Amino acid sequence: MKITPQSLDSWRIIPRLLIGMYCVAFWDATQWFMGLENPTNAQAGFVSTIVGAGAAWFGLYVSNSKNLNKDKTDEKTTLMMQRTTNTWINTETD
Repeated sequence: MKITPQSLDSWRIIPRLLIGMYCVAFWDATQWFMGLENPTNAQAGFVSTIVGAGAAWFGLYVSNSKNLNKDKTDEKTTLMMQRTTNTWINTETD
């Protein structure tokens, strides 16, 4: 089996590794913050930034997977629209 750039893109190895590393960083930051006796606003802001960055990263990860399957989605949408239109036309003629 030959590994090509297209196969690496389809496996999405790098984004999955980055998501895994973010999960570890998120877990460590959460455990650190919960272990603090009296957290300051700066410490809370730091953890909030880590959580916000994760939400943004996950959003980008999910939206890119939609772009990879765009052709399949367009075909399904076209079929749904055709079925809906046919049903609507049939309903009107009855």
